[in-house]
Amino acid sequence: MDAPALETRTLLRHWPFTFYIGARGFSEFASQIAVVAVGWQIYALTGSALDLGLSGLLEFLPTALFIFVAGHAADRFDRRRVAQACQLLSGATLATLAWGTFAGWLTLPAIFAAVVMLGIAGAFESPAAAALLPAVTPQGALQRGTAVATGVFQVAMISGPAVGGLTYAIAPGAPYAIAATLAFLAVICNGLISTPLHVRDPDAPSGGSLFAGVAFVRGNPAILGTISLDLFAVLLGGATALLPIYARDILHTGPVGLGILRAAPAVGALVMSVALARHALARRVGVRMFQAVIVFGLATVVFALSRSMWLSILALAVLGAADTVSMVIRIALVQLATPDAMRGRVGAVNYLFVNASNQLGAFESGTLAAFVGAMPAALIGGIGTVLVALLWMRLFPTLRALERLEGAEHP
Repeated sequence: MDAPALETRTLLRHWPFTFYIGARGFSEFASQIAVVAVGWQIYALTGSALDLGLSGLLEFLPTALFIFVAGHAADRFDRRRVAQACQLLSGATLATLAWGTFAGWLTLPAIFAAVVMLGIAGAFESPAAAALLPAVTPQGALQRGTAVATGVFQVAMISGPAVGGLTYAIAPGAPYAIAATLAFLAVICNGLISTPLHVRDPDAPSGGSLFAGVAFVRGNPAILGTISLDLFAVLLGGATALLPIYARDILHTGPVGLGILRAAPAVGALVMSVALARHALARRVGVRMFQAVIVFGLATVVFALSRSMWLSILALAVLGAADTVSMVIRIALVQLATPDAMRGRVGAVNYLFVNASNQLGAFESGTLAAFVGAMPAALIGGIGTVLVALLWMRLFPTLRALERLEGAEHP
């Protein structure tokens, strides 16, 4: 067996890491099932692209309101318990959606309220879980651990949309019931994680303490560049928010086809994650990140213009693979360059940018599609992503010149 494969297998035998992966995998699986069910149910109820975009905005608003408090909580309290509380909230919300759908009383305002609750849970869970990753990963294995974690997330993202689309076609309430069960399984896995306790910030939240992560990111050009690049690239290239429209009106498929389209980026991402888990990026890391974002934009353009189901699936798979390269670099860079006592607050800034790019990207795409149509909206987004990557190469020469992730490690 070659060294990379041996190292990856050893990593998976490290129980804190394995339970962590289980918790995050179940949580992501539940989220992806819910995304398909919510998107299809909203569009089935209203037929409105604007309502699809509004659901993304409503999911983002809790992040904007609570994310800095969430980051401080991740640095002050046991990160495992914070994540568990969020997964309990998600499970309860998803169970309510299942009940409302089966009973027939679920309305659009009720769905929007549930989206807000899921947004609150995600806002607090993500910084805590991200900050926990270095604690459960053996020394010197963070980049490989990040790639493995990303691969597991992609398995959930492949299975989640497929299960969500298939079970919605059978019974609209079924995907919510399955997602709730998976959220509760994530709670159990988090409870099995054993890690050494770290000294937390004992101070109550204050202006300086809450926003310390912002100051840290502003003072590190490489971190600022990679986070902001992800924000603008995905904000502009958020074509996946338009998948219900593409599935029904352009590619002429149903809920199962929507699930396949939703899973396609994750298939490409999984392939790339396996490659990165076996062969970590060793040099020219900054350039590789910019190249990945440009490929992401070009794949979005191909998807926007496609009228073939197979070409659309291929374009989405390439998009997912390129996004994974960018994601692994960003996550490893942020964790390596941040001291443990601040990982929650810096992770909160990272999550704010990432969540803004995903949910505001959904709002931007849905709103633009309502005025100019789905195809022009996706096409504009893809071209804009390429232009942003080229501009960021000039604005952040420190990131472009980054040779190795280990060189950014915090002393």
